[in-house]
Amino acid sequence: MKHHDPSRRFLPESAVDYESCLNPAQLEAVLTREGPLLVVAGAGSGKTRTVTYRVARLVEDGIPPSSILLLTFTRKASQEMLHRCTELLDDRCRRVAGGTFHSFAHAVLRRHAGRIGFPEGYAIVDRSDAESLIAALRKEFHSRHRERSFPTKKTLADIFSRSVNKGRDVQDIVLDEYPHLGEDIESIVELQHRYAASKMEHRVVDYDDLLLLLERLLREAQDIRAKSAETYRYILVDEYQDTNILQAKILHLIGADHRNVMVVGDDSQSIYAFRGANFENIMRFPEMFPGTRIIKLEENYRSTQPILDVTNAIIAQARRKFTKHLFTRNAGGMVPQLVQTPNEKSQSRWVIDTVAQLRRCGIRLGRIAVLFRASYHSFDLEIELNREGIAFIKVGGFKFMESAHVKDVLAHLRVLANPYDRISWLRILMLLDRIGPKTAQAAYDAVVRVGRGHEGLFAGKDRCIVRKELDGLRDLFRRLEAIPRSHPGELGTAVLAYYKPLAEKMYDDHPRRVRDLEQLTAIMERYESLESFLADMALEPPTAAADNHLTGEWRDPDRLTLSTVHSAKGLEWDAVFVLWALDGRFPSQYALEKEKDLEEELRLMYVAATRARERLYFLCPAYAFDRATGTVLNRPARFVADLPENLLERVYLEGMDGSSGFEMRW
Repeated sequence: MKHHDPSRRFLPESAVDYESCLNPAQLEAVLTREGPLLVVAGAGSGKTRTVTYRVARLVEDGIPPSSILLLTFTRKASQEMLHRCTELLDDRCRRVAGGTFHSFAHAVLRRHAGRIGFPEGYAIVDRSDAESLIAALRKEFHSRHRERSFPTKKTLADIFSRSVNKGRDVQDIVLDEYPHLGEDIESIVELQHRYAASKMEHRVVDYDDLLLLLERLLREAQDIRAKSAETYRYILVDEYQDTNILQAKILHLIGADHRNVMVVGDDSQSIYAFRGANFENIMRFPEMFPGTRIIKLEENYRSTQPILDVTNAIIAQARRKFTKHLFTRNAGGMVPQLVQTPNEKSQSRWVIDTVAQLRRCGIRLGRIAVLFRASYHSFDLEIELNREGIAFIKVGGFKFMESAHVKDVLAHLRVLANPYDRISWLRILMLLDRIGPKTAQAAYDAVVRVGRGHEGLFAGKDRCIVRKELDGLRDLFRRLEAIPRSHPGELGTAVLAYYKPLAEKMYDDHPRRVRDLEQLTAIMERYESLESFLADMALEPPTAAADNHLTGEWRDPDRLTLSTVHSAKGLEWDAVFVLWALDGRFPSQYALEKEKDLEEELRLMYVAATRARERLYFLCPAYAFDRATGTVLNRPARFVADLPENLLERVYLEGMDGSSGFEMRW
């Protein structure tokens, strides 16, 4: 394909050989200088390369570097891009204005905040300080609600932030995302108003205020908007599919006059709605900037064609999208597989045995990843990996033994197995109202004096034991004593029933935590005794969690990667396993109820699949019971279930008891 833009006449004199370094679509994006441009960059299609070369080309064409604005989602991303530009061309690229939307907002507000009635000498508070301010205001509200729990400072900060980033009222956020807090809506709204007033009084802004105030400034102060548009004549935005509604408005305000706006992104990888990202931004860009030129980057430099055939078939199911077809010049490769195992344990064992075969083929652990929709989906696999001594690192969410609610439930079970476990006793006692460390220690000492371990709760007359706060705990242990130790699943269910009301008081996100514990109970059901389950939990607990972002700095060539799909975006591995590709798990049960949520789950599956370079496996148990809904899950993920056999090979494993020794197809 040959591009006929007039600027092509300068290519022979260029310091950079654009034609040999870029494919035709990339070259077209780099050489299109004037007017709005939407670059729909498919997974692995060289998006960063395209942005870098375009900045260099603008500078080489004589555009003053200071009039070019590059907006990215992290400061590090903009620094790396501009560093590449400098290496590609020369030091002029160092003068390009690069940064995040928030840093740009701060630079403008620092000079003009007074125009909208906000002190120009304001200070920016970080999330911790913002939560402290909310906590101080919250005390008064909490005193009015002593009969029930009131949202924590963290939850309140999350609600206020989501309200700003999604452009929705606090009431809507609570009803949609925190329905269990519905009784407190009026107080939460009032607290938000007081929080805003307090920030004004103390001359501070939080992270979200920067965007809110900049949008208002540009909208109300026409001269400042015009000056900003004149200063930044060429604007480039990376990862546009992840922008929120305020960022899209800001971009339109400063770019609508000259219209030299280039945004780069992939609608198929819009997966951060929970953070406020608005999928409609990238879809409506041509409407916001009429006459937009759309260029699609479809040549993939990551995956084999069989993998791309599957990812193309997955995203083709999206109702709203920019249609594109990824292709590669890398011939050959194995057909991806959909592996259906009898149960969760056999799913874990299949992964472990396949990883062993991959290693024998020369693929190191660090080049293999297991991806999943939610953190708890890997709990069973973590147990099996520890059992086999396979080193791994987990990213995204939390690890099996690192969450307070899991530790709480296990503490009750440990006391049942060992009535003199002091650490577990203190933990479960301090979960109760009006019992602090001193009272808990006194109660433990009294139980020991009485003897007979937890039975001492029933027989003793010590004041620390007969307190009414312990009535529920006494009832729990009576129920537990009636259940055989050979039925760990039933024991776990009983503890969960007792613990659930406590979790509702302690955690604003208790619905998610209860789902985690239901998964823990499901794992317990495959054990033959309580002792064997607790032994597995204690002998080799998962190691400390890594940061919630995968980076090359911590990647270990000798450790398997376990990651949520959200944390894996933008990365790649030679072999990828997508765990729990089962309707009700991935896509999640809750997403099945709303078309918009289901569409995002589809994009999430697409992101998972496009992480693979050479081998791709979707796995799911043939049968799983969902405790939350009381339903049986037995259908592979709808996004892959009906793909043609020539695109996705089916592997059915029957009669497995969870042990290894079955034959795998390659």
